[in-house]
Amino acid sequence: MVAGEIAAGRPLLHCVAIGENRGMSTAVPSLLEALTTIPKVSAAGWRRLGWLRRYLITVRAAVLPLTLYASVLGGLLALPWTPGEGWRFLLVTLGLVFAHATSNLLNDEVDWLTGLDRDAYFRVRYGAHPLAQGLMNPATHGLLLLATVGAALALGLAIFRLTGPPAYWLATAGALILLFYTWPMKRLGLGEIAVFVVWGPLMVGGSYWVVSGDWGPDIAALSLLAGLGPTVVVMAKHADKRRDDAARGVRTLPVILGPVWGPRTVALLAAAQVGGAVVWAWIGAAWGFLLMLLAAPALVRLMAICVRARPPARPKSFPAAIWPLWYSASAFRFARIAGAALAGAALIEGLR
Repeated sequence: MVAGEIAAGRPLLHCVAIGENRGMSTAVPSLLEALTTIPKVSAAGWRRLGWLRRYLITVRAAVLPLTLYASVLGGLLALPWTPGEGWRFLLVTLGLVFAHATSNLLNDEVDWLTGLDRDAYFRVRYGAHPLAQGLMNPATHGLLLLATVGAALALGLAIFRLTGPPAYWLATAGALILLFYTWPMKRLGLGEIAVFVVWGPLMVGGSYWVVSGDWGPDIAALSLLAGLGPTVVVMAKHADKRRDDAARGVRTLPVILGPVWGPRTVALLAAAQVGGAVVWAWIGAAWGFLLMLLAAPALVRLMAICVRARPPARPKSFPAAIWPLWYSASAFRFARIAGAALAGAALIEGLR
């Protein structure tokens, strides 16, 4: 995909995908948990996992819905489909999901090889990291990366055959950002901008173009609106690990903005997404986009936690199951609801 209602002093709401961190135990995550959480897994627990659950945990399947929502939004904006358009929608959606999985694997591999994901670094603490924990050897991880890249490329080639040369440029732009996100973009404060471009114009706009063969200013505007959700998530994650990153010379945008304006920017981007959808509904009489108001409660909770300084250690009132995801869990919950709301709005408008 929450951090919860800290300011109100109430227990946190249900743990969500990115926030369920089960601790180092011999417990074996179920298939549902492998799909919807990023659990901590011990060596004993890892040995009891089947290959599918190992793969899902390694690629961090819990965050792949962000890509699914983006592709589905682009495809639903192209409704009604012909049979051929429906087939292209399926191919582009699967291709983007495998591309996101590739990005996650590559990110972990590069950060591990360069010494970033070691010891008590944030990435190692919030969920299973098979390379850093020694659960998977580098050769196996490399083969897993190659297989995932191969799946993404095969789906991409199928799309190229159906749509022609313009798809090459979209895929090339996405591949270059994927390749250079971990280094150097993330370390120069450009990672968050890259996420906005990929999950907005490239994924939403690209999916729409692949399905319909068309493009327009309204699609461009909606793709920018959709890109805000995943940007909220990555900004929140980088705000959570600001101190770790600053100590290692990784200048993400929250490191540059500082401990006050980094989290506040997360809240502002989330508010802009909800507000933008309401404005879109009003000016375009596209009332389906008022579904975004379903994300308002999650937005309020996110804003409440973003105006509070991240404590250096887990407060007693903050569940160990979620720590150290102080900002990230609430951000993911918001983005998941907002992404689903946008996709639902596109479906309503497409069927009107």
